Amino acid sequence: MVVKVIELVGTSPNNWTEAVDEAVMEASKTLDHILGVEVTNFTANIDDGRIAEYKADVKVAFHVH
Repeated sequence: MVVKVIELVGTSPNNWTEAVDEAVMEASKTLDHILGVEVTNFTANIDDGRIAEYKADVKVAFHVH
């Protein structure tokens, strides 16, 4: 079996969990056989002293035919 890993950044206005979910959902639109995800970093954009956007850096692993 061959596995490929790509790096993505998911975003959400609500929380980091949704940011991870967004990255996985977008990846699943074009990738088949996703095996897993590794969250490598959490960051956020700040606006007016509050978190405006949550960001999650993720590595998505999928099976290559």
